Amino acid sequence: MDDSRIMDHIEELVAEEHRLLDQAGEAGHGIDQAGHERLEQIGIELDRYWDLLRQRRAKREFDLPVTDAGLRDADTVEGYEG
Repeated sequence: MDDSRIMDHIEELVAEEHRLLDQAGEAGHGIDQAGHERLEQIGIELDRYWDLLRQRRAKREFDLPVTDAGLRDADTVEGYEG
């Protein structure tokens, strides 16, 4: 997967996140349980794909093969300290 496809996927996830939030606002009530769960999944997947993009950029910066970068599991990515 190249950087442009990674960014496309990130943009799709962000668009879905916005749709869910907008739908809840238009309906005049909060997000239901399924919506909360999906938003959580989207957040985790966004973190994973941003991490992948950062890995690829770092490898490129140090002239390492970007193909060595990989999508890390959710536990690893979510365990990072900010």
